[in-house]
Amino acid sequence: MRKKWIIFLLILSFSKMLPAQPPRYDVRDFFKNPDKTRFQLSPSGQMISFLAPWNKRMNLFVKKINAGDETAVRITSETERDLRQYLWKNNSTLVYLRDFGGDENFHLFVATADGKSQKDLTPFKGVKTGILDPLENSEDEMLIEMNKENPEVFDVYRLNVKSGKLTLEVKNPGNVSTWVTDHDGVVRMAVSTIGTGTKILSRKTAKDPFEVILKTDFRTTVTPVVFTSDNQNVYALSNFQGDKIALVEMDITTGTEVRTIFEDKEFDLSDVFYSRKQKKLTAVGYEKEKYTYHFLDQSTADIYDRLADKLKGQSIFIYNHDKEENNFIIQTYSDRSRGAYYHFKKNSGELNKIHDTSPWLKESDMCDMQPVSYTSNDGKTIHGYLTLPNGAKPSNLPTIIHPHGGPWARDSWGWNPEVQFLANRGYAVLQMNFRGSTGYGRNFWESSFKEWGQAMQDDINDGIKWLIASGIADKNRIGIYGASYGGYATLSGITRNPELYAAAVDYVGVSNLFTFLNSIPAYWEPYREMMYEMIGNPKDENDSLIMRKTSPLFNIDKIICPLLIAQGANDPRVKQAESDQMVVALKKRNIPVEYILKENEGHGFMNEENKFEFYNTMDEFLEKHVKNRRTEAVPVLQVVPIEKK
Repeated sequence: MRKKWIIFLLILSFSKMLPAQPPRYDVRDFFKNPDKTRFQLSPSGQMISFLAPWNKRMNLFVKKINAGDETAVRITSETERDLRQYLWKNNSTLVYLRDFGGDENFHLFVATADGKSQKDLTPFKGVKTGILDPLENSEDEMLIEMNKENPEVFDVYRLNVKSGKLTLEVKNPGNVSTWVTDHDGVVRMAVSTIGTGTKILSRKTAKDPFEVILKTDFRTTVTPVVFTSDNQNVYALSNFQGDKIALVEMDITTGTEVRTIFEDKEFDLSDVFYSRKQKKLTAVGYEKEKYTYHFLDQSTADIYDRLADKLKGQSIFIYNHDKEENNFIIQTYSDRSRGAYYHFKKNSGELNKIHDTSPWLKESDMCDMQPVSYTSNDGKTIHGYLTLPNGAKPSNLPTIIHPHGGPWARDSWGWNPEVQFLANRGYAVLQMNFRGSTGYGRNFWESSFKEWGQAMQDDINDGIKWLIASGIADKNRIGIYGASYGGYATLSGITRNPELYAAAVDYVGVSNLFTFLNSIPAYWEPYREMMYEMIGNPKDENDSLIMRKTSPLFNIDKIICPLLIAQGANDPRVKQAESDQMVVALKKRNIPVEYILKENEGHGFMNEENKFEFYNTMDEFLEKHVKNRRTEAVPVLQVVPIEKK
């Protein structure tokens, strides 16, 4: 009886004050690039940079902090791919990363702030570069990671951005997956991965050898984050002492946890904030139903209180600041808005809006994302988010089930263009953090091991049953859409429980667990044994049988609904073959399938024109097969038995 009352109250809460039916926005409105985004201050705080469209691609611009936009200088001239990652190295130099066709082999480029010079400093084919430490106190040097010598692991290099000189700083012995620097920019700690074991290593100086201070199983999280201000100990995120990830201080000579600084009894901590100016921790961040801060420094708490008073009703994030931590870039957001950027002057308290991210989207036309939870068939609490279309009664709605990727990630409250696009089209959208989703503790995460297509899929099914029982979802008009692991869950859903779905959209999803594990990127190789523990070992007879049972490719004869598949040809994680083999097998058996393959994309589409094509196709596909689906019995398609090779 209590459960029925909860469902009734949920429906009642959505029914009150129903907003008017919003206008139908164009697909481009949800997925086009912002006019300006990713604002950053130069170290001096006198200049501001941002990304903005030029020749259809997001490029880097710079101007003086108080100057008009018309004075902005374009720094880059990229025409193939949007820029995403960049930072100021010094007051006259910026660095940025870009890949080629979505292959994720990022190169590091340097550009002068006057726009007169750009250069690729890591022009090595098939090599992935990442920034380890920008070395804020060095004018021209930084530490980067590259898998130049061995594609499976990353060595540390010292890079002079002015001369381009590249010097090997630390050689990877072959099993280090993470490097950690101290406040002087010295590589002092490392995390090594050997099979399913993990070792934490440290050293006193750059001349000393690394020594093992702690051994754990990969199921235990111990992640060094930032050194204490005196470089003697390290702050780490750890669940070594319990189920939830807490912030601790660790002795770097013994590996023991000196003290627990903060922990939450229900949720894992995910972020640690540190002030280099003040030389102390300022806050931790983690996700409950919404993102939450716990402040460790009163002055930082005061800044957020001042901002909250000025930006009422908005979620607030300090996006960037100058070196002296006097000028801040503030980003706001909500579930119904991409938000805006502001310039905040700490000393005076002055707050000025820099830019609205997507002013063409009217906030009142967007839909509320409501935190919800339901119980799985084996008694676990599954948290998630339910978004209902404005202007529609929460009853018998066409519904899209939207499982997230990862799978060891999670859905979060906030702006989601895919969800808002679907809700604008009249669909209810359910996102669920099925078992294995991060943030809910070690036991919840471990309960997903070797449960791809099994208990993890049951959690998704239980969400569908909950929606149908509540009266919100029309059982005859349910579609499923997901990307990456969400794409796998989509294919698994329509092969394992085909009667539940009217249509499905698989975006860069795994179809065959055997080929997926055999084609992982080289730099995932150190994690292979872990993946075998988490997904299944194809060399183990029992695991192999389960993997065949849960690989959608070997169960396509069960599919009875139309399917749309999208794939990037350069995807390094879920290779094109995962989609190709699915499409070939479906067409051979006369099962309806549409296929979008983009030669210049990787793990998800980044270029605007490709996103527009995909989502427009999805729009028409779901409109036809879910929203306007005829509710009489669907005839079972005639299929051809799988041929044995």
